Amino acid sequence: MPYLDKDGEVSVLHFGGHDSPDPQNRFNPDWLKTVHALLDEVEAEAGPRALVTTGHGKYYSTGADLSWGAQNPDQIDRCLSEIQALLARFLAFPMPTVAAMQGHAFGAGAFLAIAHDHSVMRADRGYLCFPGITLGAAYAPGVLALTAARLPARAGHEALMTGRRYGGEEALRSGLVDEVAEEADVLTAAVEWARSNASTRSEVLGDIKRGLHPGVFEALKQPVSGYNQ
Repeated sequence: MPYLDKDGEVSVLHFGGHDSPDPQNRFNPDWLKTVHALLDEVEAEAGPRALVTTGHGKYYSTGADLSWGAQNPDQIDRCLSEIQALLARFLAFPMPTVAAMQGHAFGAGAFLAIAHDHSVMRADRGYLCFPGITLGAAYAPGVLALTAARLPARAGHEALMTGRRYGGEEALRSGLVDEVAEEADVLTAAVEWARSNASTRSEVLGDIKRGLHPGVFEALKQPVSGYNQ
């Protein structure tokens, strides 16, 4: 399960460790509840602070837990609504946030990455992908609004329309991520960026973020429907 580390003024939220029962760090209600509790801990810290998220091994996160959905077909809409609530929380988090993508970021994992203020992706391996079109799954208005707000228009259009898998260098050229680094340097680069901006942590920062994307927050707050089986 997710856990926290600290590196000075930077809190590092690990989505899972080397012994995680789910190395893909998929989103289900228990996982989401744990992440919210850890975010509460980070927000309770006084003084300058920034947040970095990362995974372990091959995966940053592959997003929604389809296995959980298959076992709980009448609760999928609720779970997707909770995922949108997490995206909204990251988008307006009152401190700088950085996604350190050391591995694959797919689906809701990719949407979570772009909800951060900054992103660092491994240069040589791993993909960023929004695979809804290849799965035959339409996106809810909230995540479409998030994509339109956080990605360059043409690049976001291509990523959602094609379901293309972007390697680190391709993602950087397309404007889908902010930096690339070698595997051993991804987390270091993310922490360095976070630390350099930790002094901006404030409720004012959260207000600025909300003010930049008011329509996105309204869309993400709308309950998701139509996915229950």
